[in-house]
Amino acid sequence: MIKFLDLQKINNQYQKELKEACARVIDSGWYIMGNELEAFEHEFAEYCGVKHVIGVANGLDALILVIRAWKELGKLKAGDEVIVPANTYIASVLAISDNGLIPVFVEPNPKTYNLCPENVLAAITDKTKAILPVHLYGLISPMPELMDIAKEHDLLVLEDCAQAHGANIDGKKVGNWGDAAGFSFYPGKNLGALGDAGAITTNNDELAQTVKALRNYGSHKKYENLYQGVNSRLDEIQAAMLRVKLGYLDQETARRREIANCYRCKITNPLIQLPEWNNDDNHVFHLFVIKTEQRNKLQCFLRDNRVETAIHYPVPPHKQQAYREFNNLFMPITENLHNQVLSLPIDPTLSDDDIKNIIDVINRY
Repeated sequence: MIKFLDLQKINNQYQKELKEACARVIDSGWYIMGNELEAFEHEFAEYCGVKHVIGVANGLDALILVIRAWKELGKLKAGDEVIVPANTYIASVLAISDNGLIPVFVEPNPKTYNLCPENVLAAITDKTKAILPVHLYGLISPMPELMDIAKEHDLLVLEDCAQAHGANIDGKKVGNWGDAAGFSFYPGKNLGALGDAGAITTNNDELAQTVKALRNYGSHKKYENLYQGVNSRLDEIQAAMLRVKLGYLDQETARRREIANCYRCKITNPLIQLPEWNNDDNHVFHLFVIKTEQRNKLQCFLRDNRVETAIHYPVPPHKQQAYREFNNLFMPITENLHNQVLSLPIDPTLSDDDIKNIIDVINRY
């Protein structure tokens, strides 16, 4: 069976360095908010081209804490509206509702699956205070256009970068476009830890200081609490793991793009719609997502031919029981996507023979 994602094989490439990093933390005797976290925050800030990185426990917390900090700073309040793509993973929406704000779902561009600037403009009301673009599947959203809209309407922009580490437009990377951004380092991400982990990026000093307090019980100084904060800290071992893997991120991204290019050139089955890409650095292919009206049959055919696939995502947020107040919304583009998308393996450790086999099976369907 060709696995959809072989994390053991990915991490085995760096086994010696990862074990050395882990031992370094164990031997240090300091396991929370120490040198490894500080070093990773500095190194990831350099990588993204931003002023501040704040490590947190996971990607959801990263988004939640940015919005929470904006509330503490008086930039947002309960009941404000936040525009979000309807076809995102539910975490993007949870961050909004967890803070007492209202998600406003908009349809994506049917070709890129990312936010459509025209649909964003149409959704703006006098209650709209922020836009939350999601760089879905690894493709950066149309950030120049979205930032122009935000500036014109005085809106905050929070990027969801969970799937797009390193994607850029004209050299400007995700995490450095909006007022702030949230990253996930869940093990399956392009930059994955060996457990849950996340980070916030921003160029705003006040926001950075507020988030640093919020992640640590609302405290800048031990036993003195400015806010009713939470415990959401990126621990030393995960920071050390990420420091190792950050050094290989661009190398793995290059391999993902190589695989994606091979798929796009050699998958010729007319029943398959391939993802849009102009061979630029705007896509890092966290996922390679095809679309077909025969999704379930194709997935079974691939499984029977020893190719593992996944669906990202079978049910959109506005159709989940958790958001039943939005269940009556009709969003045909989003609902069509969720019924037809299928993610092919794009593990950077796939061999050329694996890729050829996957392509051959799809073309035989």
